Amino acid sequence: MNDQGYSLLELLFVIAASITSAGVAIPPLLTTLDHYRTAGAARYVAARIHRVRMEAIGRSTHVALQFVQTPSGYAYVVHADGNGDGVRSQDINDGIDPPLSMVERLTDNFAGVNFDVLPDLPPVDPGGQPPGTDPIKLGTSNLLSYSATGTSSSGSLYILGRRNVQYVVRVLGDTGRARVLRFDARSRQWKPL
Repeated sequence: MNDQGYSLLELLFVIAASITSAGVAIPPLLTTLDHYRTAGAARYVAARIHRVRMEAIGRSTHVALQFVQTPSGYAYVVHADGNGDGVRSQDINDGIDPPLSMVERLTDNFAGVNFDVLPDLPPVDPGGQPPGTDPIKLGTSNLLSYSATGTSSSGSLYILGRRNVQYVVRVLGDTGRARVLRFDARSRQWKPL
């Protein structure tokens, strides 16, 4: 006699094996997605910085990316110099240095990613200062300012994703270019992206 179909026991075994396989595969998949999402956010910030530099060169004036701390993390907006003395926080507050963009937040485009720092993070440069708790390291202000020639203030922007995925966007003042580095938790070293 020819039996067609599967027994209930066979179906339960296949379902259990499928669930076990999925349970084993999902955590590494989520970790990989978190790495890609955070790397994408770091690249996006580097590209946004490049656009600010091009805006300053194109307008032949100072243009700055301002970072503002909010209850849900940092927001950022681009401002242009309105009175010839560079982009300054006081001029922004007084409406002299106008915004050129809408306010953005990393979390709006990259879920679970924000400007933040892992505890006890080592310095990017050997012998340098560790970042501490402030993810926006731009000297004494929270302005990344570009001149009409494309040079900028130097600094570092630390980006943290889910599962402690840490990146930094470094801006080199003389060239105004941005570099992205990834923190390797196993070796406790910063590596180029």
